Amino acid sequence: MPPVEPAPTLVVLDLIGIFVFAISGALVAVRKELDLFAVLVLAGTTGLGGGFLRDVLIDATPPAALADWRYLLVPVGAGLLAFVYHPTLGRMERLVTVFDAFGLALFCVAGALKAVDYGLGPLPAALLGMVTGIGGGMVRDVLAGRVPIIFRGELYATPALAGAMVAVLMERGGLPVVVAALTGATVCLAWRLLAVWRGWQAPLPRGSASV
Repeated sequence: MPPVEPAPTLVVLDLIGIFVFAISGALVAVRKELDLFAVLVLAGTTGLGGGFLRDVLIDATPPAALADWRYLLVPVGAGLLAFVYHPTLGRMERLVTVFDAFGLALFCVAGALKAVDYGLGPLPAALLGMVTGIGGGMVRDVLAGRVPIIFRGELYATPALAGAMVAVLMERGGLPVVVAALTGATVCLAWRLLAVWRGWQAPLPRGSASV
């Protein structure tokens, strides 16, 4: 399929999502007491991982992260910002979670709407939006030696899927892309932050794991 010129709204959502996800990845590295290189690596993989995977899956090659200098500059800037100002950022206990929630919300709708632009149906596009949202965080957690957040019982992937589906259905219903994106992102963000605040968890197996 020939390349599709991304809508300016999707580019802006992508770049904002990369920035907030990169901040969350950099703060994880700082809390692990890693060096500057590791901070930049985690910032980059967190910010770019989900979008990179999305672009490869929909054959949007070369991926935006390699074709547009802004996609590389933003996570570097976010990583340096977190590295320098981490004492201030670190005093905000829930900051990593909040930044991560914003990144999840932005990425799930940007990924889903870009998939729609490349001809995917509503459900595949929503699933790809979810993958876009959770991909960078999974890479971050693996590199940082943590169990990925989506495997720890927290409601994470489900809000991303819901937000992506809302955005896709609204956009296909004829509403402006900005309205669809903001509504879907709000659904994801509100659900994720409520889950953190109220301690909502996905169902876990009961009893002993031994058989």
